[in-house]
Amino acid sequence: MDIAQIRSSLVEVLQTIQATSELECPPLSGNTKPMEALPEFDSKIWPVAIGMLSLKLKVQIPPDTNIFTQDGCANALTVDEIVAKVIKITEAQANESSLKANER
Repeated sequence: MDIAQIRSSLVEVLQTIQATSELECPPLSGNTKPMEALPEFDSKIWPVAIGMLSLKLKVQIPPDTNIFTQDGCANALTVDEIVAKVIKITEAQANESSLKANER
């Protein structure tokens, strides 16, 4: 899975959520922090966005993972940082799958 695909899917999910909620969605670039830039994008909406992205990418994002913040704190991440975080999750899952396959 490549960076462009993840970024495109993330932006599409965020735009869909804002449109469905009838809320403004400013242009989303790599430097945009969705938590700060998107109206009413809060802790009630993050899990929905994470679930939608997970389904769209066919990747299991752990339920206790907030891809929109830095691990261990509430600092908002940019779109590019979120994409990097999702890549790490997918790589970890791929490595885990490889290890399990080798154990068989």
